[in-house]
Amino acid sequence: MTEATITKKKESTAKLNTKTITVIGVMTAIICIMGPMSLTLPVSPVPISLGTLAIYFIPYVLGMKKGTISCCVYLLIGLVGLPVFTGFSSGPAKLLGPTGGYLIGYIFMTLICGVVIDRTNKVPVCFLGMVLATAVLYLFGTVWLTYQASMTFREALMAGVIPFIPGDLAKMVIAMLVGPQIKKRLKKAGLV
Repeated sequence: MTEATITKKKESTAKLNTKTITVIGVMTAIICIMGPMSLTLPVSPVPISLGTLAIYFIPYVLGMKKGTISCCVYLLIGLVGLPVFTGFSSGPAKLLGPTGGYLIGYIFMTLICGVVIDRTNKVPVCFLGMVLATAVLYLFGTVWLTYQASMTFREALMAGVIPFIPGDLAKMVIAMLVGPQIKKRLKKAGLV
């Protein structure tokens, strides 16, 4: 290889890395914007959040690996004190509090959705992948809520899962409709 070819490859790789980091940053910012938007139900200590909608978008836009990085960056931003969690909260107390299991479950949700979406674009399979990922999120959240709030598993299910199923199904449908369109436009722009 000539020196010019090596230089060109390095420049190409640097541009790709810059674009990738930028898109990951933008998706992280979207989670940070949507995450605090929440509504607390009178029957549950777990708030309804638009953060899960953003998490459903991530695998469509970034794929599994980059999406998981974006999700972890979001959690780290909240951990260090920026108010990006529900109700504009943050810090270790939020991650270790009663709803912390749901936040940690975001990582596994992104991983599972990402694996499925990276492998196929078939709507029924993607939907089932999102349902499975959400079930894992619910499991993490419910187990942690049971421990932190001194509830029985059934009480935690009733407080942290059952009221959220219809809304999460709607968020999945929205993500399946909008996510591929966003990805298509980002690809056309050369950003992913």
